[in-house]
Amino acid sequence: MSFRVKINPGAHEVTVNEGEYIIDATLRQGLLLPFGCRCASCGACKGKVVSGEFRGSDADADLLTEEEIAAGFTLFCEATPLSDIEIEVDEVILTGEVEIKMMPGRVAKMRKLSSDVMELLVRIPENQKLLFFAGQYINFLLDGGKRRSYSLANAPHDDEFLQFHIRQVDGGKYSSYVFEEMQEKDLVRLKGPMGSFFLREDSERPIIFMATGTGFAPIKSMVEHAWQKGITRPMHLFWGARKPEDLYMNDLAQQWADEHDNFSYTPLLSRSDDSWKGETGYVQDVMLKHYPDLSGHDVYLCGSPVMIHAANPILLERGLDEHRLHFDSFEFANDHDGC
Repeated sequence: MSFRVKINPGAHEVTVNEGEYIIDATLRQGLLLPFGCRCASCGACKGKVVSGEFRGSDADADLLTEEEIAAGFTLFCEATPLSDIEIEVDEVILTGEVEIKMMPGRVAKMRKLSSDVMELLVRIPENQKLLFFAGQYINFLLDGGKRRSYSLANAPHDDEFLQFHIRQVDGGKYSSYVFEEMQEKDLVRLKGPMGSFFLREDSERPIIFMATGTGFAPIKSMVEHAWQKGITRPMHLFWGARKPEDLYMNDLAQQWADEHDNFSYTPLLSRSDDSWKGETGYVQDVMLKHYPDLSGHDVYLCGSPVMIHAANPILLERGLDEHRLHFDSFEFANDHDGC
């Protein structure tokens, strides 16, 4: 049994199999709806069911208000139709030649960028060229149906290797494996590209990037892609960390600012001593000192869920159009849910 799902804006239509999640069905049929973690943790996939019956996500009660649930909102990464339905989302993007696929990869190079961040360069077969939007991520497929998601740090045109910045997480089995056991020439299984966090090239608005930790990786992809495409609108990166070492590509970001008139860079620490001469505080607070009115900007956030959950409502209060807010929350998976 299958159901028809009409999607607005654009009056698109897809077929969803019984028990299939709506996001999975749209991806399978070449439509990209907003989503992030695919684990119903970040809330990026929120949308409204206008008509028809559906089974929502168990996480709806945690991430949505009672008013939103009553109005028909749900998290489409874990929602399934029970009849033909009509839904509304913020945007629908035709993926075109950007196709999600499974592929083997071989670890070509490993380099420590800091004590707890590893740069992983992975080569895929030449006959399986990967097309992706700058800012998307890849799933590393593990045994037992588990997966780990890592953002692509390279821009789409820079495709000799797939580049990843992997932070060692306390208690994280896979990140510990990367740091302690993985070796160059090891094989990995990949699936992607994934995610709706990517650079919107059709806008003329100035861009504000906000990152914590390895949230810098997809922003690196976006910035380098923007210059390759000749995009000249102003861009300002705010990169937050606890200590200077955590700004593991600080020199690169500073080089961008030195070489490009349309790029500004503000590194900042949440904790610092007298040796730190830069900005101090939380990313959203420092950014708002520079940009108290966000009504004319596009904003991209990536990294800590704490930062993103704290920042989002404040940004909207400062005039940011919710359709101009894009985020990727690095929800850390446990070893039981396969996320």
